Amino acid sequence: MASAGIETAAMAKASKERSKPDRFAPNYWPFVIPALIVISAVIVFPWVFTVWMSVNSWTLGQSQVFAGLDNYIRLAADMRFWESLWHTVLYTALSVLVPLFLGTLAALIFDARFPLRGLIRGIFVMPMMATPVAIALVWTMMYHPQLGVLNYLLSFVGIGPQEWIYNQRSVIPSLVLVESWQWTPLVMLIVLGGLAAVPREPYESAEIDGANVWQKFRYLTLPMIAPFLMIAVIIRSIDAVKSFDIIYAMTQGGPGTASETINIYLYNTAFAYYDIGYGSAMAVVFFILIVLISFVLMMIRQRVNWSDGEAR
Repeated sequence: MASAGIETAAMAKASKERSKPDRFAPNYWPFVIPALIVISAVIVFPWVFTVWMSVNSWTLGQSQVFAGLDNYIRLAADMRFWESLWHTVLYTALSVLVPLFLGTLAALIFDARFPLRGLIRGIFVMPMMATPVAIALVWTMMYHPQLGVLNYLLSFVGIGPQEWIYNQRSVIPSLVLVESWQWTPLVMLIVLGGLAAVPREPYESAEIDGANVWQKFRYLTLPMIAPFLMIAVIIRSIDAVKSFDIIYAMTQGGPGTASETINIYLYNTAFAYYDIGYGSAMAVVFFILIVLISFVLMMIRQRVNWSDGEAR
């Protein structure tokens, strides 16, 4: 009984000591506060200020006047904004689908073993290393109707000169070609990582059963690399929807407004026409659009099972 009383007293004493505040306990707030300050200064404050400007009528050089939702009502009736929204959706969709198809095809080719495979891979990924403005300048010269090398090459196969970025009907496909040339290697690298993780045993069983190349790709390869394709879609969608430099350097939204995406229209509104309030309202709507796209992509991503590549 005495030993039990001693143990109880010792446990109570230890519990009391643990309940006392330890002045030497590690404190992580000195490390967290600087990060919170930086995030607030770089992300939170600019967005709060943008939302505030969007409910004001403010042209640079003039006084700021509270306008409520007038800028958003004006935006809903702005046909040029809806046209730029359609251009953004079209440009983003093509800039995702074309590199996804070409990158997957290139990954299947480079996954095979052949001489100088490493060297050719290195050459293939070089477009990713170039700056977008430099790429835009080079492709602008290549697209020139009279002096461009592309029309010169088309003449060898009997195709007449094309207007490329100088025609309203062909300007967006021409810009997508440049975007795809630069970012197809990224999709290829992502898919190559997926192909490297694919087991070989199912292919051996399929060959025994007499499956052809298409059947092996359709029922084995494609389901198993589906998560990697989804990652490529997410990365390319995020990058394409905010594309600005290549479009602005090559066309500035022209000819007319045929290639004017929301980014270009927003830039022109705020920094060319100096309508800061209206441009801020456009930025808020564009941010909401990006959040919705990201939400949809994340929902689709959650339905992909990493274990076998099949949808849940």
